[in-house]
Amino acid sequence: MEKLNLLLYCIAGVVSISIIIYFVIQYYQRPDYVLEVDAMREDQSLFTNSRIILTNAGKEPITNVKVFYGVKNETIQTINPGEKISLSPPEGSNLNVVRIIADNGINITAGYRTPIKMPGMMGS
Repeated sequence: MEKLNLLLYCIAGVVSISIIIYFVIQYYQRPDYVLEVDAMREDQSLFTNSRIILTNAGKEPITNVKVFYGVKNETIQTINPGEKISLSPPEGSNLNVVRIIADNGINITAGYRTPIKMPGMMGS
């Protein structure tokens, strides 16, 4: 019985160490500067909802983020690692594409996506 317990403890230790090593390797392979952009436009019968979510998926803060809506621009000083920022495009913005430029070579042009309309949901 003691040998079985010892074997189970060894297996649990090896699995735990493997999981820790996996997460450490994943962290160090992540790039320093990564900005994820999720631009969404939802057309309703009377109005259009739109939003942009910026997520810093890198290891370092992203600075001097400029968001170009087409009509107006917006500047965010810093987005820290893991931080998400939700933005609302101003009235009259181009709801086809949004352009984001930031320090460290970040230059993204993202198209707005539209969610799938489900029967019974608002706007479908």
